Parts: sequence; C-alpha cells; structure tokens
Amino acid sequence: MGTAFYVIAAIFLLGVMVTVHEFGHFIAARMTGIPVKEFAVGFGPKLCSWKSKKHETLFFLRLIPAGGYCAFYGEDDAEGKEKNDPRNLNNYSVWKRMLTIALGPVMNFVLALLAATCLFCYIGEDVGGQYGYAVIQAVTENSPAAHAGIQAGDMIESINGQDAAGIADGEQFKVQQLIGSYREGDAPLKIVLSRNEEKTTVYLSPLYDETEKRMLIGVNLAFQYYPDYQPISIFRGIHLGADYCVRAGGTILSGLKALITTGDGFEDSAGPVGIVQMIAEETQKNGWEVYVQLLVLISVNLGLFNLIPIPGLDGSRILFLAIEAVRRKRVPQKIEAYVHLSGYVLLLGLMLVMTWKDILNIFR
Repeated sequence: MGTAFYVIAAIFLLGVMVTVHEFGHFIAARMTGIPVKEFAVGFGPKLCSWKSKKHETLFFLRLIPAGGYCAFYGEDDAEGKEKNDPRNLNNYSVWKRMLTIALGPVMNFVLALLAATCLFCYIGEDVGGQYGYAVIQAVTENSPAAHAGIQAGDMIESINGQDAAGIADGEQFKVQQLIGSYREGDAPLKIVLSRNEEKTTVYLSPLYDETEKRMLIGVNLAFQYYPDYQPISIFRGIHLGADYCVRAGGTILSGLKALITTGDGFEDSAGPVGIVQMIAEETQKNGWEVYVQLLVLISVNLGLFNLIPIPGLDGSRILFLAIEAVRRKRVPQKIEAYVHLSGYVLLLGLMLVMTWKDILNIFR
C-alpha cells in the first residue's frame, strides 16, 4: 500500500479521536437535557447536513475527517444577546454543565481503554520474550561513536569478537556490559555493525561518564525484542489495557511537566501535520499494532491536555464552573467568554506555529 493510504489512515485516526471527544459532550448534553445547537463530524466544506426534528440539532458531515465540534446555544456569548434563550447552555445547573464538558475528555480515556483492551485481547499477553541486537537510534556529536563513523540505524552484532545480542548476567544488556568492561589503556573496542545488510567494522575507545558512572560511547540504543504472546481472557485484557493507559498517562504528564517548566521536549513536539506524518510513517514501517498503540497514546494525550485549565480548553471551563459552584454565583459571562475567546486565539496561534514547524521539518 502506498504512502497516501497511510496518510489518510492517520488523518482518519485523528478524526475518530476528536469525534469521540465531541460525542462525549453531545451524549452528556442529551442525558442532562441540554440542547445541542450543532454537531459536526469533520471540518471544512460541508458534504451534507440534516436537522433533528425532535431536538432541533443541526448535524453536519464535512470534507476533512480530522476533527469535528459540538456547539451549544449561548456558549461563548460575550455580549449576552442569547441570555434569555431557554436553550442557552448557561441557564442550566452547574452539575449538568460540568458533566457535559467533562465527558469529552472522559470519552477519550474510554476510547483509549477500549482500543488497548482490544489490542491485548488480539495479540495476547507477553509472558517473557527474548532480546536481540541493539540498534543505534541516535549518535551524540563529538562522541567516540561519532568519531568512529557509527550512524543511526546501525545494528551492533559483536564487540571484540563476542556476540552482542540479548541479556548478560543479571538484567544488563550484553552490549552495555561489553562496553562497560572497557578500562582506560585497553586496546580500542572492535565493533562489528550491520548497516544496510552489510558488515562494517569500527574501532573506538569508550569514555567514562561521571554522571552515569560508567563507560559510554555516545549513542542511544533500542533493542530488538521478540515477545512470547499467550492468549488471555477479556478480563485480563481490560486489566492490561487499563495498566497500559495509566502508564501512558504518566509518561505524558511527565513530558508536559518538563515542557512547561524547562522547555525540554519542544523540539520533539509536533502539530497536526507532524502527528499525521508520524502516525503514517510508524504504521507503514511497523504495522497496524503500532497504529492502535498510537491511537491509545494520542487519545490519552488529548484527554489529559483538554483537562489542563488553559483558556479555551475544557479544563478552563470546568475551573470556571468549580468557582461558580463554590461562590454560588456565576463569573460574569462577558469575562468568561472573553477569557475563552482569548484562549482560542492563543491556541490557534500555537497551532499555526507548530504547523509551520512541521512543514519545515518535512523539507529538511
């Protein structure tokens, strides 16, 4: 299958996650009796539309399947022109509005759990596989590996004539043990690499790293892994799926914390274009299991990100509702509306910046 197919699949994946999010708002509104003004699947030019006779909701199917929205009456009515409309969202109780807003991110978590559970039920549980060779992911500038000509994508087959695959004694990878056994004054290590299915031999001397307290050659490694999957029950699948989602959430929160506090990870962050490119490339390279794994990770990410109290996001609306519940009095609608509108502008600006960054990365 061609690259275009995987790009379309990536766009579809984003569309599913956003639509599920918006459907969370929609179904909660239906449950609480809050009228929905419009509900759209996709964005861009309208393909078709219809109106619910019972609820007067306008439904849209739009051209680009990478998004969607759920609009309410008077949602961001800064001037209060719709305050007397009985369908106005703000005329409903705090708990109804909070449930309606919160169920969007919650549905992203539900989608992630469902996808992870289905994945584990399909592939089974890894009961203990085997590790293969180490593959170079990145090479540090001016490191022994860089000076020796080692490149990303190289696979380390042997060091000083010893096979470098698998685990050594204990839990250390064999390649790490062989490099770590080097001492100053020893002859340079003879490393045999596999590069584009051809053998390449390099010689280098590791350097001692004071932080790591061990010998390093200046590379990031990924290790081949051959899992041993065993069939599982649906209940075990739910347990493994939930655990996977929790671990994904922890990793995402750690990354967000580092990004906000120190800026670490900004270079690796991506906007919509970069995410689509990454999903397409990883799926084409590693198969549909990775596609589902990315769905889980990005859906958890979307749910958590929307709960952050940034103006314009669900978290900000929940915060305003919490303040209203404590004060038993609404924050002036004009103030709240302008806060959310300013957030939309900032988020749109950030999206444009990230999209431009994605486009530049494509042509580098």
